[in-house]
Amino acid sequence: MARLRLEEFDPGSEEDSPPDPSAQALTAAEEAKLAGYEQGYQAGWDDAVTAQGENQSVLKTDLARNLQALSFTWQEVRAHMLTALEPLLTGMVDRLLPETARETLAPVVLEQLMPLAEQALDEPAVLVLNPVVRAPVEALVREATGLPLRIEEEPTLAEGQVYLRLGPAEAKVDLTRAIAEITAAVRGFFTLAQERGADG
Repeated sequence: MARLRLEEFDPGSEEDSPPDPSAQALTAAEEAKLAGYEQGYQAGWDDAVTAQGENQSVLKTDLARNLQALSFTWQEVRAHMLTALEPLLTGMVDRLLPETARETLAPVVLEQLMPLAEQALDEPAVLVLNPVVRAPVEALVREATGLPLRIEEEPTLAEGQVYLRLGPAEAKVDLTRAIAEITAAVRGFFTLAQERGADG
């Protein structure tokens, strides 16, 4: 009877047997194929990263250009609006504030006089003012307080200035100065806005 020969799985026995050339050729082909796949995959990945970087660079450039255009547009709109508002506001300051000051001078004088009147009831109140504003101020103060009143006219005072004395206490109302400060602030604002607009 013929002997049955079984394959040996002992690692030492392979070393003794010669390597199969067809198996080596198959392994080399698989390794070459795998290396080619890896190279192709890496090249594709590198191309994708490069394309992504270029795309982001284009997007950043476009975004920066659009934001700059919006900034210029906003500056132009702001400058146009300030230019349109300047005559209105300066007209209000030049025309309305002096008239408003004349109308509110008497109530402001009264407001300043009342605390002084509480301190010295027996003495007459002395008002030093421009003759032009005497009538409305005198009428309101006499009507509202009933205090004994002495009015001294001083033509060198502006129409919005009044000095109040009642005993040792003194107060000053200076609406002319307030109007001048408001006018200077409004004009200064537009001057500054125009300078900034010219600087860009």
